[in-house]
Amino acid sequence: LFTYFSVYLSLCLCPYLQAELGLNEHHQNEVINYMRFARFKRGLCLKTVDSCFQDLKDSRLVEETFTVDEVIDMLDGLRTVVHSEVESELINTTYTNVLLLRQLFSQAEKWYLKLQTDVSELENRELLEQVAEFEKSEFTSSNKKPSADLIKPKLAPLNEGGSELLNKTVACLQEENEKLKTRLKTIETQATAALDEKSKLEKSLKDLQMIQGDQKADANQDITELENKVAALKCQFEKTLNDSTANQKFLEENLVTTKHDLLKVRDQLSMAEKELEKKFQQTAAYRNMKEILTKKNEQIKDLRKKLSK
Repeated sequence: LFTYFSVYLSLCLCPYLQAELGLNEHHQNEVINYMRFARFKRGLCLKTVDSCFQDLKDSRLVEETFTVDEVIDMLDGLRTVVHSEVESELINTTYTNVLLLRQLFSQAEKWYLKLQTDVSELENRELLEQVAEFEKSEFTSSNKKPSADLIKPKLAPLNEGGSELLNKTVACLQEENEKLKTRLKTIETQATAALDEKSKLEKSLKDLQMIQGDQKADANQDITELENKVAALKCQFEKTLNDSTANQKFLEENLVTTKHDLLKVRDQLSMAEKELEKKFQQTAAYRNMKEILTKKNEQIKDLRKKLSK
């Protein structure tokens, strides 16, 4: 029964559909090899049981008549010995099947496979009868010769397939890692260039602000000079008014004229300020700096879009 169980277990674990057991030639040879091992172990167990009975015959059946108690005692002793031998063989068979499963599962795990077994199918009488017929056809034929694979069975290396797959996976990961490193270096270079460009733009902006400050200082100086001129005219007017009261009418007329002049001066001052500002805006330095700032702002926007991507 345990031999049939082991063969059926091999049927469940191998999905190739060929030959009598539904396996390919290689797996069927492996099953035959295991069945040969199981038959050998079964033969040893049967010989052990036969030897128990033979020992009983040789050691106890030396008289012609026995009492009931003596027969019961002999049978109890024989049962104990046979029970111990059979139990030991069954346990050993179970452990052997576990080792067989371990080999199969180890090979499957190297390829990251998860095998499953259906224990309920182990008592399928139809399949067990198929295994029995297969054993009968393989081991009872007098003309059948064992193949070369069965004479020297070799277990496939457990680490060969798994290590090859693992090496391929590691190689792919290393290649992807190198690509990511190269991409990271490119991004770092672009970011560094963007930072340098930003520093240059900030420096250009500071220079432009300094130029604008100098121009504002010049404009303020012109306004101060005009104000000083106005103040001088006021002093002169007051001095003339204090010097001669006789010429009051003339001075009044002169005062009106001076007021008109003052208004003209203010108008001129306002026009000068506007003209100064207009000239400043029309200067090549102002237009160039404005164009540079506009281009740099567009470049900064493009770089920010690229970095965000």
